[in-house]
Amino acid sequence: MEKAKKRVRPGNVVLLAITIILAFLFIYPVLFALLSAFKSNGDILKNPVAPPTSFYIQNFKDLFAHSDFAAAILHSVFLTVVSEILIVCIVPMAAYGIERRKSRFTVFTYTFFLSGMMIPFHLYMFPLFKEMKMFHMFGNMVGPVVCYISGSIAFGCLLYSSFLKGIPLEIEEAAMIDGCTPFQTFWKVTFPLLGPCTGSMVILNGLGIWNDYLMPYLVLPSGKAKTITVEIAGFVGQYTARWDIVFAGTIISIVPALIIFCLFQKYFVKGITAGAAKG
Repeated sequence: MEKAKKRVRPGNVVLLAITIILAFLFIYPVLFALLSAFKSNGDILKNPVAPPTSFYIQNFKDLFAHSDFAAAILHSVFLTVVSEILIVCIVPMAAYGIERRKSRFTVFTYTFFLSGMMIPFHLYMFPLFKEMKMFHMFGNMVGPVVCYISGSIAFGCLLYSSFLKGIPLEIEEAAMIDGCTPFQTFWKVTFPLLGPCTGSMVILNGLGIWNDYLMPYLVLPSGKAKTITVEIAGFVGQYTARWDIVFAGTIISIVPALIIFCLFQKYFVKGITAGAAKG
């Protein structure tokens, strides 16, 4: 006990207190949404911070009755899953070619990708939409998928390239000596070693795509079901707002993202720390 008391320092106590405060600030909005999802709209407007007096589930029934929320869920799942699969298939190969085939062209390509991260989306939003109309990708699911893939290449190449620096070339050379082609070497030997990095990419891009509002709102056709975030925002108007339905939809949208994060959490932490250390 005496040794334990000696190890307790005022600085550690202050850091612990700050951590608890920050954790509460991050958790409170989610807790507030969870409690409000089981309250009527009148109770929310009357006393927003009060806990629910009963297990009120009419909000969830009204959510599906007054909107195409089921179709919006399918659209969000489609955009997230298809985009993630294509990102995992394309981005690692691009980073592998840049990192393992050093030349002026690959260095220029890598610098070009990184420079794209410095340009805000709102700056090239209108030219992008005109280009999508030119290639007939505006008003359907193809447009957002292509934009999500292209938007993930810069950060993905940065993350995968940093991780590839820690994989010995001797492993790939041994696979080529055994008769593997470069394509087989990457997918059968190198790519399985990129599991933590891939987990980080899946979580970061998946959450971004799942929670995206602007792209589906502007690109997908109006008058039809879009994505979860767009459908939820539709219940907040200029003069009236159904906050009970908004919070119910928010809780439903949080559940899949929370499940994905819990499944890939260990890979996410490994990928971020390894990429930072090897970059």
